[in-house]
Amino acid sequence: MSNDHKADNDIHELLKSDANKGFSLIVGRYSTRLYWHIRRLVILHEDADDALQNTFMNAWRNIGNFRKESSIYTWLYTIATNEALIIINKRSKYSGTSLDDLAGYFANSKEGSMWFDGDEAQEIFQNAILQLPEKQRIVFNLKYFDEMTYEDMSKVLKTSVGALKASYHYAVKKIENIIMNS
Repeated sequence: MSNDHKADNDIHELLKSDANKGFSLIVGRYSTRLYWHIRRLVILHEDADDALQNTFMNAWRNIGNFRKESSIYTWLYTIATNEALIIINKRSKYSGTSLDDLAGYFANSKEGSMWFDGDEAQEIFQNAILQLPEKQRIVFNLKYFDEMTYEDMSKVLKTSVGALKASYHYAVKKIENIIMNS
């Protein structure tokens, strides 16, 4: 049994005996990973904070309905991804600014280079990711940064493993092309 599954089992048991402590353990264990997953999707820190807060509020409200059919990890990533997409859609609807517009702005601005820590190669890489279409960006981020398996991604995104592999393949090719032409 992997450490993640053992920890999930420990959390399940704690949730049964003390929901507050169990949920505190969930927040402590997953906050940072979920924040950066969301941040890579929504780009702005304020939006990532809002989506993370909404993720944990939804998880708390629905913790009683959680079944061990999926891992806590994939359950939370599903909620977090949905919350990030809600914020992206609201931003687009109310401000007329799409994620692609925002990504393009950051990819081509001095402010965008301040958003990323790292050297020039890292900046070029991050800007290439920002130029991917939304679905490919999500799949690439989950696989590359979060090291999520295709099977877990399939549960989170409700998409077939084959479609995810294709999306990741096309994302990698686009990133390579963007980097080669930079």
